[in-house]
Amino acid sequence: MEEPVVPFVRGKLPHLIVSSSLVLLCVSLVIGIMLSVIAYRVSVRIVLGSWDNNSPFLQRYGSIITSTTAALINLLCILVFDKLYTRLAIYLTERELPRTQFEFDNSLTLKMFLFQFVNYYSSIFYIAFAKGRFVTQTGDVSKYFVEECPMGGCFVDLAIQLATVMVGKQAFGAVVETLTPVLTRFYTKWRYTRDVVDEESGCAGPLNLPQWEDDYLLESWTSTSLFYEYLELVLQFGFVTVFVSAFPLAPLFALVNNFFEIRFDAKKIITSFKRPVAQRVKSIGIWYRILDAMGKLSVITNAMIIAFTTSFVPRILHYIENGSYQTYLNSTLLRSPINDSQIDATFCVFSNYGAPPANHRPDPTEAEAREQNFWHLMVARLAFVVVFENVIVLLTSMMRVLIPDVPKDLRQQMRLHSYLTNELIMRQELTLSKRCIDRI
Repeated sequence: MEEPVVPFVRGKLPHLIVSSSLVLLCVSLVIGIMLSVIAYRVSVRIVLGSWDNNSPFLQRYGSIITSTTAALINLLCILVFDKLYTRLAIYLTERELPRTQFEFDNSLTLKMFLFQFVNYYSSIFYIAFAKGRFVTQTGDVSKYFVEECPMGGCFVDLAIQLATVMVGKQAFGAVVETLTPVLTRFYTKWRYTRDVVDEESGCAGPLNLPQWEDDYLLESWTSTSLFYEYLELVLQFGFVTVFVSAFPLAPLFALVNNFFEIRFDAKKIITSFKRPVAQRVKSIGIWYRILDAMGKLSVITNAMIIAFTTSFVPRILHYIENGSYQTYLNSTLLRSPINDSQIDATFCVFSNYGAPPANHRPDPTEAEAREQNFWHLMVARLAFVVVFENVIVLLTSMMRVLIPDVPKDLRQQMRLHSYLTNELIMRQELTLSKRCIDRI
């Protein structure tokens, strides 16, 4: 039979161009929302900073309040864009006219994962690697509208952002997955029975339907029903692995979430969906490559978080050079002049490893020493990243050897089973051949 083929140039290419353009546009919108949240944090921090002298509470907890409210706003934007982009991704994939269900699933998976990755992880990557990196002296936060890390560093803000997004997403997803099938089934049954008249009462309304008819009203299990389950697990896998050094409680929250998720999914599939038709597949498809890429990315990300976001490497380097931690705090502080006659001080200090600002270099020797210290620290951080990655690769290679996918005993039993099966087939063929020869 001839199979209808969609022409690539006039049929598929325009839809592919439109689809790619809209995906990039949505990704750009997500980045724009992240920049808006950054502007919100900067504005609130400036406003709260002007109230610090009048409110001891704001002076102590202003930074935490700003980070928490910004994380909640970012979470709300993430959830809203998640729902909108899901429908857009399905529509764009259908317009691409994929030939098979496998091609449809791969195309939809790439779109959804790309958007979800930027949607959920962009703000976390910003706090981990970009926040506070462009501040060269105190006061830049109001002059150039960039964010400055608090005195304790950006590590606390990173943990707050990660905890809020991860826990909030899982809690919202659990509520939606639990209520949506129940409400959908109730609405479907109400529409089915509203025009049916009960023979006994003569009134319209809900009836005691027979079991087979009640089961007919359940939702159908489609080919993409498992897609969202895989997507949720992959995103959770990213939270647990990519940023585990910033939020060590992430695996615990994931374990608790999965404990309830298994029961919710079991009840949902049994009571709210028609019985799915089982299909045998060779693998989980493109999800395996995504999980493998996330695992490799997690090694690099955790190494860079430990090296560039925490004070682990500077403390170790300072201890090697000085033999103690007594002068560590002073080595991390930089003096900056105060050009305000109302303040009875000539300079203030803030955390910075680099050289003093260009307008305040009282001691050239000190400035040169701080620049050398900055580059020594940078080399030490890069060396830590390289060593960390090689150690992880070595450990994973050893685990692959020590814990194989198929145990040795099972592999031997499989070979024995294959050998016995071949022997039985050969004996049966030999017996049939002898019978044929005897008849001849």
